[in-house]
Amino acid sequence: MPSRRHLANAVRALSMDAVQQAKSGHPGAPMGMADIAQVLWCDYLSHNPANPNWANRDRFILSNGHGSMLLYSLLHLSGYDLPIEELKNFRQLHSKTPGHPEYGYAPGVETTTGPLGQGISNAVGMALAEKVLAAQFNKDNFDVVNHYTYTFLGDGCLMEGISHETCSLAGTLGLGKLIAFWDNNGISIDGEVEGWFSDDTPKRFEAYGWQVISDVDGHDSEQLAAAIEKAQAETGKPTLICCKTTIGFGSPNKEGSESCHGAPLGDDEIVLTRKALGWEYGAFEIPDDVYAGWDAKSKGEQAEADWHEMFNQYQVAHPELAAEFVRRKKGELPELWNKTCAKYISALQQNPESPATRKASQNALNAYAPILPELLGGSADLAGSNLTIHNTSKGVSAEDASGNYIYYGVREFGMSAMMNGLCLYGGFKPYGATFLMFMEYARNAVRMAALMKQPVIFVYTHDSIGLGEDGPTHQPVEQLVALRATPNLDTWRPCDQVESAISWKAAIERTDGPTTLVFTRQGLPQQARSQQQLMDAERGGYVLIDSDGTPDVILIATGSEVHLAVDAAKELSAQGKAVRVVSMPCTDVFDRQSKEYREAVLPKSVTKRVAVEALAKDTWYKYVGLDGAVIGMDTFGESAPAGELFEHFGITTSAIVETVNAL
Repeated sequence: MPSRRHLANAVRALSMDAVQQAKSGHPGAPMGMADIAQVLWCDYLSHNPANPNWANRDRFILSNGHGSMLLYSLLHLSGYDLPIEELKNFRQLHSKTPGHPEYGYAPGVETTTGPLGQGISNAVGMALAEKVLAAQFNKDNFDVVNHYTYTFLGDGCLMEGISHETCSLAGTLGLGKLIAFWDNNGISIDGEVEGWFSDDTPKRFEAYGWQVISDVDGHDSEQLAAAIEKAQAETGKPTLICCKTTIGFGSPNKEGSESCHGAPLGDDEIVLTRKALGWEYGAFEIPDDVYAGWDAKSKGEQAEADWHEMFNQYQVAHPELAAEFVRRKKGELPELWNKTCAKYISALQQNPESPATRKASQNALNAYAPILPELLGGSADLAGSNLTIHNTSKGVSAEDASGNYIYYGVREFGMSAMMNGLCLYGGFKPYGATFLMFMEYARNAVRMAALMKQPVIFVYTHDSIGLGEDGPTHQPVEQLVALRATPNLDTWRPCDQVESAISWKAAIERTDGPTTLVFTRQGLPQQARSQQQLMDAERGGYVLIDSDGTPDVILIATGSEVHLAVDAAKELSAQGKAVRVVSMPCTDVFDRQSKEYREAVLPKSVTKRVAVEALAKDTWYKYVGLDGAVIGMDTFGESAPAGELFEHFGITTSAIVETVNAL
């Protein structure tokens, strides 16, 4: 059997070879962390390369994702379906080995990392998911959910503010099966970090409530093994293992320097590094005994087989729980789902109430949540304003994790990244809320959900100048444009309680990407609809009011401006104009409809169009064209009651009528 160092050197060799062949990349971190990875992956990580989706596997997250060749080397060597050809194609078009780990490309990659701090935050979400799911399903003698979440992170992750948000909450929630390895190499792109990162990191994490294991030699396998066992023994706190490493370990002229952080070593230096490491093989050449030393297939298959044997017994002892576990892990909705939705939405249409859509959202949660135990809600310290707590909500705590609601505190970015981790873990439909304005704090995590095609639900209330007196610091203007411009993100802005229930239904049913639900602070009047219109509302845009024959003008609106368009249509009709009102709660869904449907709603022959929305105008020009007009915001808001603001900024029924007449 090769020595531990020899096994670790295989990772170093593959990493420097792949980066050199690609002529770009980051060899330093993989070479520095190879010894840590060897101890963890060979001796402690429970996983099955033949089945990367085994429910009870340990999760491994490379938060410092620029060191992606570390992960690709580990996956290849331990037996995942990632052949050496893919490592040779590192950073090339359509390879399974992109520059940063991308979820869905290579088997065994648990999440997309690269934006620093988000990997550790995803890991916090996964560790929380493990704790909650275990509390909900484990029974005496049946620990069907029982594994660790491991993450590697560097100085950059610890400097990012999001790491403070999520690591603080991890300590509060007592995530004892979260084990983080800090690659304390003292180097970032600009050089030695002591000039800009002088925090006492161990004390910081102790203050969060973590167990901290300091001063571990990241190149000493015995110290590393002892640290991992100590971490596993602490069940009430997450653990930070502080590993002192040398970046670019083994490179005679570049180790310990920023020169190996983000650039190839160079052919001559690779020759010298091979000699220094005692690695006597060519580029991408791994001897059979090294492959055998890394191979995790047989051990992984046995671990999964043992778990399945226990789960079979669990199915006999607890058949209903077992069936529910399987349903949730598959992401299937309960049998009663369609019937429950249809009944609720139909009843709402007969109920002429005019709540704020944030309240309508809460009402929808009250209707849907009782049959959806997988809903795992939360808010960034705005539950009383976002109205995200429903009748069956129960808070998750360190002492009792069996609930379905997380108090995230004022941590919008951290909340959103944790939700990504919860969703990636499986078995949950996470939703979390803040004001639409503070989506800005969380935007990169929202983008990551869209990039990874994860059906996370982001709830944003207080959606326009309609929130009133809190003023322009809290009044969103440009935020909807940013959300709608994000690929693979569906953004709903419903106009009443019926569209609110429909938007929640769409978000819960979506499986291939995230959804943002945008709700008002102020009450909105109920709109009349036929059964056909109820069905068409799910298509993102539909004709709410129509004229006889071809309309002279089409009014398009969303959210709180739909009732203004409806009132304007009545005035214009009285003037003898033929008016159509289109409610478009979700432009993203509407744009995916057939060409025939879109033409039926917005016929090209009608060029006189006016769009109305109390936010930035940019989205709407593709719908109104050069001969149309957009009524919306060109500036930031002001502090005043909502009604005065709509008058001040000219977003009114009379303004719509005047604009149409001007056309």
